[in-house]
Amino acid sequence: MKLPQNSLFAMLLRSRWWVSALIAVAVFGIVRLLLDAGFGLFAALPFIVIAAVVAWKEIRQPRGARLERALERLRAVSWEEFAAGVEAGYRRHGYAVKRAEGIADFELEKDGRVSLVCARRWKAARTGVEPLRELVSAGDKRGAGECVYVVAGELSDQARGFAIDKGVKLLEGAGLAGLVRLSRK
Repeated sequence: MKLPQNSLFAMLLRSRWWVSALIAVAVFGIVRLLLDAGFGLFAALPFIVIAAVVAWKEIRQPRGARLERALERLRAVSWEEFAAGVEAGYRRHGYAVKRAEGIADFELEKDGRVSLVCARRWKAARTGVEPLRELVSAGDKRGAGECVYVVAGELSDQARGFAIDKGVKLLEGAGLAGLVRLSRK
């Protein structure tokens, strides 16, 4: 079952955990004014569950020094190990993954929608706008619904602005560390 992107529950799943917790408290309080506490708890239960799910996801995401260690570790691996980690990460999220030629390194498919992923320059200390332009051009030619650019270093302000303007999803920081889980050696 897939939630519509703009449904209340889908938006809450993308928000911080405490947003759902506050809504749960508010719903409980309002229902409690009118009915018994059991009904208030029942009405607040979906928001409590969402708050717990989001909190669990947040706890598992690396932050601070742990995030920096994870990114350093990603920058230190070979392309083949990194690519295998990206493939495995997307497969865990339900995508069909295949290697691509040209600017895109991977072609993802899920629910009939194709996405192109450019990951080969993940180690670059600073990335400009040109690789993103090439990715968008390749996505337009392929008819991709989404273009994803993977970066473990910095992105120039111009490149970040271009990504926002063209709808390129940036996979960086905690999102990248969460997707690519390397085996411990």
